[in-house]
Amino acid sequence: MPHDRVDLLESQRSKEPVSRKSPDPVILTELRAVLAAHPGGLRRWSVMRAIRKERERTGKDIPHSFEADVERTFRRFCADADKKHGSDAAGETFFFRPPEKAGEVWAILRDHIS
Repeated sequence: MPHDRVDLLESQRSKEPVSRKSPDPVILTELRAVLAAHPGGLRRWSVMRAIRKERERTGKDIPHSFEADVERTFRRFCADADKKHGSDAAGETFFFRPPEKAGEVWAILRDHIS
């Protein structure tokens, strides 16, 4: 590969957003706010709709990867997420899936309700 091409690729990499593996602090804040308002939990679809609606109301960007980013952040901070989805048992957890609820329901741990 020519030297100029390598320089171009390096400069593009430095401008790329945070790695897909890194949690987005904005999404984490949005998840915490939505789920704190519903301590019993909400279905995944309702969580996505609530965050999307708030972003539209405030004029914030809704990227194409919006749902994947929200799901990744939820799983990263979920107490009962499995290793396959990137849960870090030693890390801080904010969320869980209520076992008594059918379907994909997300909830916030009581300790994190403000």
